[in-house]
Amino acid sequence: MIPESFIQELLNRVDIVDVIDKSVPLKKAGANYSACCPFHNEKSPSFTVSPTKQFYHCFGCGAHGTAIGFLMEYAGLSFVEAIHELAKNVSMIVPQETRDTERVPQKVMLGLQEVLQQAASYYKAELKKSQRAIDYLKGRGLSGQIAAKFQIGYAPPGWQNLESVFPQYESEVLNTAGLVVENEQGRRYDRFRDRIMFPIHDQKGQVIGFGGRVINPEDTPKYYNSPETPLFQKGHELYGLFVARRAIRDAGRALVVEGYMDVVALAQYGIEYAVAALGTATTPFHITKLMRQTDEIVFCFDGDNAGRTAAWRAAMNALPALTDSLKLRFLLLPKEHDPDSYVREFGKEKFEAEMQHAMPLSQYIVQHLSEENPLNSQEDKVKLLNEAEPILRQIQAPRFALMLRKRIAELAGVTDTEMQSLLKLPAINKSPAKATQRQSRAPLSLKKRFVLMLLMQPGLAKTEHLNFVQGFGEEDVLLKAALNAALAQPQSRPAALLHTIAPQIDTRLLHEIQRELHLLDESLDFALEFEGARTQLAEMTQQRQHGGLLDALKEKPLNTLTVEEREMLKNLTVKKI
Repeated sequence: MIPESFIQELLNRVDIVDVIDKSVPLKKAGANYSACCPFHNEKSPSFTVSPTKQFYHCFGCGAHGTAIGFLMEYAGLSFVEAIHELAKNVSMIVPQETRDTERVPQKVMLGLQEVLQQAASYYKAELKKSQRAIDYLKGRGLSGQIAAKFQIGYAPPGWQNLESVFPQYESEVLNTAGLVVENEQGRRYDRFRDRIMFPIHDQKGQVIGFGGRVINPEDTPKYYNSPETPLFQKGHELYGLFVARRAIRDAGRALVVEGYMDVVALAQYGIEYAVAALGTATTPFHITKLMRQTDEIVFCFDGDNAGRTAAWRAAMNALPALTDSLKLRFLLLPKEHDPDSYVREFGKEKFEAEMQHAMPLSQYIVQHLSEENPLNSQEDKVKLLNEAEPILRQIQAPRFALMLRKRIAELAGVTDTEMQSLLKLPAINKSPAKATQRQSRAPLSLKKRFVLMLLMQPGLAKTEHLNFVQGFGEEDVLLKAALNAALAQPQSRPAALLHTIAPQIDTRLLHEIQRELHLLDESLDFALEFEGARTQLAEMTQQRQHGGLLDALKEKPLNTLTVEEREMLKNLTVKKI
């Protein structure tokens, strides 16, 4: 484990401008540097890097972060790999923090992240011990290098193997992490048994869940996923995305398939830009996440009826996320094939050639609606309009909506105007909002402004400022975390301070503070701004304290008050008036 103190020192020594400029040439633009965003396609630069704050931010797609985050997002490195890469650039040696297990209280419960990572390491080690599991993977055409790249493991047979990894097998965290199951009689046992294990990673490369595939074809279910946990929501995550990000940007497309083995087998054949939904249909969240990487997404599911049903569900779920710059296409394989079997039989070149002829979304929708509809009668055309109506209502991309409406109207034998009036479709003549308009800025609260000044000049923090923390709301948690970080690291850069407070606050709030920090005008007199915010917070705190004391004194019978309390009540009442 890398000590947190080392990470802080590293962020204070590296220069994010040098780090990013090696991959994305930057140009000086006032106090900052700019370039076309490497995370989405654009013609004019909206990606800026601040040498003062040590942050990057894109006003188009919203991407932002530190030097560590950039290496993880752009180069596809894990958190630990990014730390080692940055340390090498500034000639620092990464230390490892050792733990004295004898001194760790037995009642201390391991965190979800650590539990899942330990389980992943255990499964990887078990794969090396099982010739049966190794032979299965070799039989599927996978090399040891690909298995290592995706950190594939094996859960051996047996009911409580994880007890050897986690002595506190009864710990609730194992249940929360989805590693163990408890039956109605209260007996606990391993969720995954005799299965090939596929770790699921988040965008930082951290393990957040698992997918397990049977080796014995008679066992069921074929695939078994982790349940949803505080770290893992199926509708938000895509298997293989962390590994595939660089390949997606290089290829200019993402390929969405159904299963883990499809992703891994395609990577084995050099198609490294594939991802898979996790036991659920593709959602708008998945589409939005992929749009951060590319503007072309190809869906390729199994050629059987179940695969075609999954493809149609993916198309329908993608409609709310559509934009006019996004290309969605569908590759429908022969019935006897899935992506895994197809690429193994025909190879990479044939598979990619088929992708070039994948069906555009508009064509796919029209084909699906007219597949079993001969459109010979008026009733057939009414059916077409009825089935097209809910689809057309969901599409917000104006140009795409216009062209699809024209095609549907043509097939139904009506004019565009007649169809819009008949179906009462929303108007589509609004021009699309510019990307920068999405980065709206709500007025900042006093506590958030105070935190921004602290991040810019941590030396201004004083211990008595902790008195401003009056509750347990998210802003109070943010304020306390920022004050403690500033008091402990008065000379640190904003990026290092934000890294310190990140685990303590809500992700949404952290992103808001990062964005506002990047947009903060560097010409401001931060000391003066800080003093103004401090004065207002002090007055608010005093008013709140006086109000609480006044209420408490008023509740007491007058004849029970001491002389001091009566004088205090008199002064507080005068102040309130």
